[in-house]
Amino acid sequence: MRITTDRYQKMVASGVLTPEDRVELIEGEILDKAPIGAEHAALTALLTRLFNLAVGDSAIVSPGGPLNLGKLSEPQPDVLLLKYRADLYRTRIPETPDVLLLIEVSDTTLSFDREAKRDLYARFAIPEYWVVDVAGQRVFAYTAPAQGAFQKVREYAAGDTLSPQAFTPIRIAVRELFSSGSRGA
Repeated sequence: MRITTDRYQKMVASGVLTPEDRVELIEGEILDKAPIGAEHAALTALLTRLFNLAVGDSAIVSPGGPLNLGKLSEPQPDVLLLKYRADLYRTRIPETPDVLLLIEVSDTTLSFDREAKRDLYARFAIPEYWVVDVAGQRVFAYTAPAQGAFQKVREYAAGDTLSPQAFTPIRIAVRELFSSGSRGA
């Protein structure tokens, strides 16, 4: 039986599912999320910090928050860059039109993030999706969703700098993401 987002939210609200469960709803299935290691946590914190400093009050940076994608999916990307709302999304979970950028940090889930999640995000026309490949020390940036697929993908490696489409003045040096003791680009 596939679970709907409404039923999933009721399970969260009633305490059947708690933050300790580390799960997300993908295509009607409640999936366990992989445990977070030190490098994953550090990269998520660094990206959250970089975006918070860069966007200020012009957008909302939500680390690990939920995203409502229709009746059967509520993923929890590692970092969401959302359009600003005065209520900070207290009254509803963000949806596709709210998203500027989604980021998944992948240390053990690279193929899932580059295939199943990529396809899900493209189908819902998420404008930009990054997969940070911890082991490969690179970033895959997917853009231009059309007809259920991202039309453009670009791989960024150590010597490259990338910018989110919604905030092109932000420049992130890939090398700095993976350097020990990095304070950001």
